[in-house]
Amino acid sequence: MFSAEQIASITGGRLDADPQILVAGEAVLDSRAAVPGSLFIAVVGENSDGHDYAQAAVSNGAALVLASKPLPGIPSVVVDDVQLALGQLAKAHLAELRKAGDLRVVGITGSAGKTTTKDLIGTVLSSVGETVFPAGSFNNELGLPLTVLKATADTRYLVLEMGASAPGDLTYLTSIAPLDVAVVLIVGAAHLGGFGGGIEDVARAKAELVQGVLEGGKVVLNADDLRVLAMREQAAGEVLTFGAVRNTTFQATNTEIDPLGRVHFDVTDARTGASERVQLGLVGEHHMTNALAAITAVAALGVPLADAVSHINNAKALSPHRMDVTEREDGVTIIDDSYNANPDSMRAALKSLAVVAGRKRRTIAVLGEMLELGPTSRDQHDEIGRLVVRLNISLLVVVGAGASGFADGAQQEGSWGEEVVEVASVDDARALLEKTLAPGDVVLIKASNGSGLWKLADELVGKA
Repeated sequence: MFSAEQIASITGGRLDADPQILVAGEAVLDSRAAVPGSLFIAVVGENSDGHDYAQAAVSNGAALVLASKPLPGIPSVVVDDVQLALGQLAKAHLAELRKAGDLRVVGITGSAGKTTTKDLIGTVLSSVGETVFPAGSFNNELGLPLTVLKATADTRYLVLEMGASAPGDLTYLTSIAPLDVAVVLIVGAAHLGGFGGGIEDVARAKAELVQGVLEGGKVVLNADDLRVLAMREQAAGEVLTFGAVRNTTFQATNTEIDPLGRVHFDVTDARTGASERVQLGLVGEHHMTNALAAITAVAALGVPLADAVSHINNAKALSPHRMDVTEREDGVTIIDDSYNANPDSMRAALKSLAVVAGRKRRTIAVLGEMLELGPTSRDQHDEIGRLVVRLNISLLVVVGAGASGFADGAQQEGSWGEEVVEVASVDDARALLEKTLAPGDVVLIKASNGSGLWKLADELVGKA
């Protein structure tokens, strides 16, 4: 709870409101989500200006508006940079909560798997104490401070997903929310265009998370990724590792994939010798990394192995468009992994498609562009197209001109005839599937969020 006067002081803004106004509700970006006591954040986006909705937010109950231009007649704090001011407010809020109670903050980064790992950690910690973790991927300069501001004096654990599209992003996010536990999953080719170089530049940027750990905090690293493991040299405190390789704190052995594409494995705590069988309900062998990361992270906070595994085995997919498998009444199976895409997650999703379908069912991969790959984009799309052929996917549907590299790679690898179809838009892909789908088909929908393929996924599973 902040007064308008306190918010102006924290952000260095100009107060155009009664100083005694109290903000006791959540901070919101959407005026429709405002309730009595809310703080409305007026952000200027690519397609809309939040200032145009300030009056609607106040009408819905918002006590105050954080704005970057004057709003006559509307209680507001006017700042030069709303995004920066939101971060300052979240930082001050978290600092006050730390003074008042025993709050622990967990941060997760990586080129893939952040959201699922965040959900798994949040699920386990919720069984121990009040836990705040966002639905979906609130992992950037706006989403993270909004999540921090959801924490209250009763919150024991705050689980934050932290994304990076350029150097310095994680340094900024951890300046808002310094970490008790930092978790690094993998270093991959996501967002290469923003880093100005190659994968080593991505690794350096991801290592910023390790540098954002408080004194006495712990670092959790994926030993299966050598670039991640190398980050232990930058850790000031205790390092816990996980992976399928030897000499890790938590090691996976006896790994199996069941006919539905779910991974099962034994996990052993090298510190105690305790071992448990993990039997995930999530589809995709790549979830072994996410589950191991979650087990290790909660262990760093004192959760026993048996308790962690019990909750993880019962975990369901909480965030939408992430390996969400739907069996339709007409016999068609939809694998919706359309929230985002990079080369690592694309490979994992395609392998899952092949496993779920087995040898008897027709497989259809509907793929849109992987964005933000920079100068390597064409080669990366070409490689995925070749993988589609090697996995013997029955039909590849390439959506949009930016994804044409998929088709080129598939054809160079030996695909021919009607095994590859290129369409210009999501509407064209929808029309093609309406004519093509038959009982028994297994369909993967996968692309970067900006491609809009998630809309098609929603329609295919009846959520439009």
